[in-house]
Amino acid sequence: MAQVLIVDDSSTVRTEVSEFLKASGMTVTVAVDGKDGLDKLRADSGIKLVVSDVNMPNMDGLTMAEKIRGELNNSAVNIIMLTTENSPVMKERGKAAGIKGWIVKPFNGASVVATFKKLAS
Repeated sequence: MAQVLIVDDSSTVRTEVSEFLKASGMTVTVAVDGKDGLDKLRADSGIKLVVSDVNMPNMDGLTMAEKIRGELNNSAVNIIMLTTENSPVMKERGKAAGIKGWIVKPFNGASVVATFKKLAS
């Protein structure tokens, strides 16, 4: 089964995205910020896709992505940013960290569910 980690400091976004993905047949874990996301990823090697916000307290999503690739030496997990940020500089930083996609909120599950399933398999 497709395993996805949702990392967002907004409980509303976490709930909306995780409920949609669960209804689409995916297994979902949630984290409240990048630090929590790293901890959850360390604890569950079955996670294949991380969907993360950029701006969060404690650790932002781009720093988390860089640590996934660097500290965890995990190049296998796919990472998608789901954010209000649309800065070319941030997108370039994300690309350098191996981000697979950049989705500007609001979340439109129907338009991305097939891609998410593919990346989480």
